[in-house]
Amino acid sequence: MNWSEAISIVLFVAGGIFFLAGTVGILRLPDVFTRLHALTKADNLGLGLVMLGAAFHMDSWQNVVKLVFIWILVLVASATVSHLIGRNALMQGQKPWEKAE
Repeated sequence: MNWSEAISIVLFVAGGIFFLAGTVGILRLPDVFTRLHALTKADNLGLGLVMLGAAFHMDSWQNVVKLVFIWILVLVASATVSHLIGRNALMQGQKPWEKAE
């Protein structure tokens, strides 16, 4: 195993951990707003790490640039969709969760 394979494995595992954290956030957090936050932040970072790991195995820079553009598209789409879901939840009268003291 060479150094690029080792770096890729570390990045894939780290990306998988962030995907798992986003999934746990969806299941454990109390309302739609905190769930959206956990999902978008963790999954976007997880996808970035996985794509960075995959970039070490690409044959050309053109393919790496394609991966970067795909990641940017996912970032924009994720932010837009989560904003729309949060706005719709507010319009339906859902209140953001507040910590009980």
